[in-house]
Amino acid sequence: MSTDSQALMKSIIQRIATGPDLSKNIAFEEAKGGMQAILRGEIDDVQSAIFFIALRMKRETMEENEGILAGILAQSDKQMVDVDDLVDLGDPYSGYNRSIPISSFLPAVLAELGLPTVIHGLDAVSPKFGLTHRHITQALGLSVDHSTAEAKTRLEDKSIGWSYIDQASYCSGLHDTVSLRDRIIKRTVINTVETLIGPLRGKKTHSILGYVHNPYPPIYANLVKASGMETALLIRGVEGGVIPSLRQKGLMVSYEGTDEKGRIDIEPTSLGIEQDMRAISFPDDMNVQNDIPALADYTVKLGKAALSGEKGMFYDGLVLSASLVLWHTKKVDKLEDAAELVMAVLDSGKILNRLK
Repeated sequence: MSTDSQALMKSIIQRIATGPDLSKNIAFEEAKGGMQAILRGEIDDVQSAIFFIALRMKRETMEENEGILAGILAQSDKQMVDVDDLVDLGDPYSGYNRSIPISSFLPAVLAELGLPTVIHGLDAVSPKFGLTHRHITQALGLSVDHSTAEAKTRLEDKSIGWSYIDQASYCSGLHDTVSLRDRIIKRTVINTVETLIGPLRGKKTHSILGYVHNPYPPIYANLVKASGMETALLIRGVEGGVIPSLRQKGLMVSYEGTDEKGRIDIEPTSLGIEQDMRAISFPDDMNVQNDIPALADYTVKLGKAALSGEKGMFYDGLVLSASLVLWHTKKVDKLEDAAELVMAVLDSGKILNRLK
């Protein structure tokens, strides 16, 4: 165990855990170094927990957020993918606990539209312990344990063009903190930055993120730039994910670096979407406490039907979200034109061939 790491963490905790009025912020390099020490296993669980809780209690600065992200990036496996544009879907790793994650099927749709797409996550983590993309990928009968090199190969294969990759595969040190995070119970800075690691990068990488609260788009845009990805699309999505409400307006903001390039307060009816509910609720007799495998199977059933052209909320969710990504990546100028493209590939049934 590094004595330097121990000394650094002691110094950090002495400053950030001094109460609501006296706690001090730490510098970028200190946040980065402290995070790396935790990921290398050089800090015990007690001090690691104090580090995360004290940062949250005093509220993390942007410099601290960027330092934490940099520390994680330094300990992560990364691969360059030989594609011009790569879409990185950053849904919340704690999953969904009220609604069906339509976004699990978005990568295959985008791949069919010419946009290789990676989606990432893990099995279960605080605070939601919800239905995750790992669960649904498993229910599809696909591997959830690809290495970054294997995921790169899938993305470069034009007949597939998408991949799920698990946090355990690209940053094992961060994945090792899952049990600690579960015991902390509340959100930590990791929940904020883990969707921005981007273990796979194209010549140009587009981060697609969900948000709930109004101040978050420029904050996330700064973190996306700090991570090294070129653009960001911030979608006001259901449960903080990347699928907008199907019932009401929601603000979507497009960035290149930290420069806002466009925003759409989109009305779903403008794309022909007429729904009375904002999302697909879990069946009344299922919940994440007892029925994760059944919920994953249910999601796969709905997803495959939508990819076969069956109209409904799942189909509409894919149309709405994929259209926004096409618009953001400048594949189309108008959302209405994007929606027509998405509906055409869904109606063709060809996307089903990519579920391999």
